[in-house]
Amino acid sequence: MTESFPRLHAKTRRFTLGVPRDFTISPAGDRVLFLRTRSGTDPVTCLWELDVATGEERLIADPRTLGADEENLPPEERARRERKREAAGGVVAYATDERAGKAVFALSGEIHLADLATGEVRRLATAGPAVDPRLDPQGTRVSYVTGGALHVIDLATGADTVLAEPESDTVTYGLAEFIAAEEMNRMRGYWWSPTGDRLLVARVDESPVALWHIADPANPDRPPVPQRYPAAGTANAEVTLFVIGLDGSRVAVPYEQEYLVTARWDRHGLVIVTLSRDQRSMRLLAVDPATGATTLLREDTDPAWVEIIPGVPARLDDGRLVWVADAEGGRRLIIGSEPVTPPSLQVRAVVDVDGDTVLFQASGEPTEIQLWLYSGGRISPLTTEPGVHAGRRTGGVSVISRQSLDTEGVSVTVVRPDGSTVPVRSVAERPGIEPRVTLLRAGDRELTTAVLFPSWHVPGSKRLPVLMDPYGGPHAQRVLAAQRMFLEPQWWAEQGFAVVVADGRGTPGRGPAFEREIRHDFTIALEDQVDALRGVAERYPDDLDLSRVAIRGWSFGGYLAALAVLRRPDVFHAAVAGAPVTDWRLYDTCYTERYLGHPDEGHYERSSLLGDAEKLERPLLLIHGLADDNVVAAHTLRLSSALLAAGRPHTVLPLSGVTHMTPQEVVAENLLLLQLDFLKRALGL
Repeated sequence: MTESFPRLHAKTRRFTLGVPRDFTISPAGDRVLFLRTRSGTDPVTCLWELDVATGEERLIADPRTLGADEENLPPEERARRERKREAAGGVVAYATDERAGKAVFALSGEIHLADLATGEVRRLATAGPAVDPRLDPQGTRVSYVTGGALHVIDLATGADTVLAEPESDTVTYGLAEFIAAEEMNRMRGYWWSPTGDRLLVARVDESPVALWHIADPANPDRPPVPQRYPAAGTANAEVTLFVIGLDGSRVAVPYEQEYLVTARWDRHGLVIVTLSRDQRSMRLLAVDPATGATTLLREDTDPAWVEIIPGVPARLDDGRLVWVADAEGGRRLIIGSEPVTPPSLQVRAVVDVDGDTVLFQASGEPTEIQLWLYSGGRISPLTTEPGVHAGRRTGGVSVISRQSLDTEGVSVTVVRPDGSTVPVRSVAERPGIEPRVTLLRAGDRELTTAVLFPSWHVPGSKRLPVLMDPYGGPHAQRVLAAQRMFLEPQWWAEQGFAVVVADGRGTPGRGPAFEREIRHDFTIALEDQVDALRGVAERYPDDLDLSRVAIRGWSFGGYLAALAVLRRPDVFHAAVAGAPVTDWRLYDTCYTERYLGHPDEGHYERSSLLGDAEKLERPLLLIHGLADDNVVAAHTLRLSSALLAAGRPHTVLPLSGVTHMTPQEVVAENLLLLQLDFLKRALGL
């Protein structure tokens, strides 16, 4: 029996299982390590190796044969996966030495070491449940964190040394704090020196952060889980840095700004990147590991905020800085101190530096992401086919992954130095649904927009109810030239909707000025959805029924959906708001203050929902996971209370034990079906 799309969508974790990912190319370019599950419905991720010359794959580590227990994860690992939005289990992260001769990973709090030459995998004895194991560059030691303490194991002797032990239960060494992981994409808290004799270590003290509690109402016998949550305008964790030697020496590395963005330690030296609390100043500092003294190498400022770009800082072989900064209206690749890309090419990330060659992602057309190379003073495209591309490059070998609107799933190819290629096999499930998507520029602002109709719809034959399906907020993009972005919207279309997905001001891909238009006012996201809807209706006047318009979304999209029916009931007739932020004072410091400033500046009331409760006159379904530690359930509960006080009927669907990700298979499947039922009834379909 063929499984329904909602079931398969949930079972395959949105069709991500079975797709090869997280590549490491050996320095010689002869081998490629990667992660992949055994099938498109298998949630257990294995570690694999590809021989670049022959194209043959070798299974390095299968968690099932190593006795992994996904139910027995350290709380720090569960938190790390939630921050990373990791939907699979098994080997979800690994690290290698500089030769890629060894790999280390954690399973159920136990460290496993793989010798990639022999294929032998062995478990290392640890002092407790281990998190974030990493090899030193020479492959002679393994570091890890347990109980907030940083340990190092000597592989030759098995000796386990504690390098840094927490002074209290609010202190950890070697772990990323909540803000770093959730908002700055920094998942680590320590870095090995190139010689393997010292480490740069972050000490995190969460005692200044307000203590919240995540309760489990479905199980009243369980105590609430305490959580330190830095809400907007309140204190962040105190993050300090130390260079700690294997001999026990400790050197403090002082810095002035609030946030530690990242660090890099290579043969050119140790550098750190810091960011001010208001995020208008970012500094690149060189660090003397012997004394901890810092030297300012570069400072970028912006009257709104300075964007954090993945992959920088980096260095060319000759030591020149690789950086990304906004200049002349564009986000540009900087080599040394000079921009080398035009303002029309928006750089999204630096992927790798291979000798004197830089591999980076950039967009000319905002719906596409291409790979580009910088080498010898010139840039050139590595990919040119329409679509969304990612990759790696080491030793002259490139790994390129591609998604597009005309191909199904993700294709991954290894490109050898001579230009010949070898595919990396994907075993992802076929979705059984083909998106019929048209990308266009809609409305007065020419917003990038996707429109989907049912496969059975004859253009002009009837007006269909409309479903707006946005994220709509800053820092995330929904309208990309990739089929996977539109599998779920096409399913909604098959249920009888004309589906519209629009990226408004604040979303990436169209340059810094476009992104910064959302500053101090999240409600312009609603203006843009209305603008896009009207633009699409002008394009398809005989296909859209504007008397029946629904909107759904999750997280910021949930906020936007609720905002739509509260403030524009003349346009929107029903909404499903999943995990919505309803009061921005309850969301975290780094994200909220970047866009709305400090709460004392007065920009929060206009963007919050609680004061609009009495305006509700359309059907509204609020959905929230009660175990959500990112957008806590208080957001939905406070809006529901305000609606009740105003006498406004609404529906609340609480999800017991569910986090912000809703990874549970049965939950993810039925959420789609329940939303469909609600919207059909709300629109009278």
